[in-house]
Amino acid sequence: MSTVTLETPTSGKYEQPTGLFINNEFVESVDKKTFEVINPTDESVTCSVQEASEKDVDIAVSAARKAFEGPWRKETPENRGKLLVKLADLFEQNLDLLASIEALDNGKAHSMAKVDIGMCASTFRYYGGWADKIEGRVTDTGPDTFNYIKKEPIGVCAQIIPWNFPLLMFSWKIGPAIACGNTVIIKSAEQTPLGALFAAKLIKEAGFPPGVLNVISGFGKTAGAALANHMDVDKVAFTGSTVTGRTILKAAASSNLKKVTLELGGKSPNIVFEDADIDNAISWVNFGIFFNHGQCCCAGSRIYVQESIYDEFIKRFKDRASKNVVGDPFAKDTFQGPQVSQLQFDRIMNYIKAGKEAGATVEIGGNRMGDKGYFIEPTIFSNVTEDMQIMQEEIFGPVCSISKFKSKDEVIKTANNSTYGLAAALHTKNLNTAIEVSGALKAGTVWVNTYNTLHHQMPFGGYKESGIGRELGEDALANYSQTKTVSIRLGDALFG
Repeated sequence: MSTVTLETPTSGKYEQPTGLFINNEFVESVDKKTFEVINPTDESVTCSVQEASEKDVDIAVSAARKAFEGPWRKETPENRGKLLVKLADLFEQNLDLLASIEALDNGKAHSMAKVDIGMCASTFRYYGGWADKIEGRVTDTGPDTFNYIKKEPIGVCAQIIPWNFPLLMFSWKIGPAIACGNTVIIKSAEQTPLGALFAAKLIKEAGFPPGVLNVISGFGKTAGAALANHMDVDKVAFTGSTVTGRTILKAAASSNLKKVTLELGGKSPNIVFEDADIDNAISWVNFGIFFNHGQCCCAGSRIYVQESIYDEFIKRFKDRASKNVVGDPFAKDTFQGPQVSQLQFDRIMNYIKAGKEAGATVEIGGNRMGDKGYFIEPTIFSNVTEDMQIMQEEIFGPVCSISKFKSKDEVIKTANNSTYGLAAALHTKNLNTAIEVSGALKAGTVWVNTYNTLHHQMPFGGYKESGIGRELGEDALANYSQTKTVSIRLGDALFG
């Protein structure tokens, strides 16, 4: 097994796998090609890992197909559940190390990464509980037939995960797929491959049979495209940008019409009504945009504040945002670490530049922090108009825009004026307002007096160009199962 010794301030030294995990073994890529993993905190090279090509994807798909058609198909739902629960246990036992790897690889605050890993364990355990509760039904159409409807796994599933929540997305994808009896090839983001590779060790330790869960590192344009186009992959699930989601949908359609689920981008509105508890609202608005460095698909980046409290809100929000500690992910008080990569850093800074040039006012931030690492100040724009680029496009960084509104009807119309529909939020003490506005907002998730409070029991996904299908909850099981109808004629009556 190819490994390298790495070290973090919280975990000390540990052995990091660097190979492709196929058929329960870490192997070199066919071409023996590798790529560097960059530490976003100081821009140094952390290590190099094996890079999957189309040839490696073929091998991984073959292993997954052999497992699916072989012993895994005969595995009992109870035992599938036990394997997921065992994986949950191993994540909890290795919580601090896994969180340290996330902080090293992604740059997120170690304290926040620990929460992610806890949520991973909860997700695995939740779907472990579902494995033996996926049931069919009998339907009575008359005395001459016996009909039953059953749920079956789809087959070989390709799962392509993003870099912003590497292991959390790993658990969101694997949990329902395994519960339903599928086999998996999961491709991590090229920016953050380390957590998934270490988790692969735990997959083997949990006792998953060879070929059931395969983990590969590689680039979207090669390994990701090969999975999306593969004629022996039955389903592809992707979390990431809407642009890439379109490409995957086209590839699925032009290959074998494989099933597709997509969790894509967002430009989520966060609405503050004049009757809101302003301290509570500011706390959640701050968390809604600056959590995970703004690298969150459901980030509340469009903030609408009722005009009577607009000036007071901006003043107090600026004060709150200035208290966010930006720095070393391993420091105990850090809330915001670096952006994940140079590419992402440059993209965000270009949006900030565009906002300034369009005439928006920078209330706080707008600059790089330090001269090493991809750190950006928490940034708040005011005096924005709806046609500005910073109000229309997903920035995916610690940047938000604040606009004022007069009436409920006005803000509903403005909030819905987006091609996205992943999430939204509102802050009010009025129950009627909460229910009416939640119903009117075109978003897959609406939070009231809170933000980013995701839970493994609650479905998550988008309206409009924010995706297809739902992650989490019972709804996610529909993504990984298909329905079979069986109709048996009773008696000996002849047709006609």
